[in-house]
Formats: sequence, C-alpha cells, structure tokens
Amino acid sequence: MLNIGERIVRIHIEKLPEGVYLATSEDVQGLVAQGRTIAETLEIARDVARVLIETQHGVELPQAGESFDYPLIIG
Repeated sequence: MLNIGERIVRIHIEKLPEGVYLATSEDVQGLVAQGRTIAETLEIARDVARVLIETQHGVELPQAGESFDYPLIIG
C-alpha cells in the first residue's frame, strides 16, 4: 500500500542498441532517464520524476488505491 502523498507514475523502459536502458513517461512531461541496468534506470527515473513534479506545479498524477495493476514485461 502507498503512503499518503505517494503517486503512481507509469514508466516506459526500452533497451537501446548500445546496451543501456531508457525510461520515459507520459505521466510526467520531460522525464527521461538512462541507466546500465533496469534497476539503475528506475532509480534515476524516480529521482528525475520527483524533481520534475516538485518544479511543475499542477501536475495531475493518478492516485493509487488499495490495489492496482502494474504491467511487468518479461522478454
């Protein structure tokens, strides 16, 4: 369960031909993060999203309820 004030931000991750991962989000305009691993990319994306949300007043992100679906892509 999420704590009060926490939000869900949908992240799209793709592996680039160079072997690194790129994260973007339609929920937070301007979010772009790149890392050597998926975990590193998600950590960077979380930090970037925090900064962008703090500086972009009025950003409407979906609130999480008691349960939610999370797409997990394996391949």
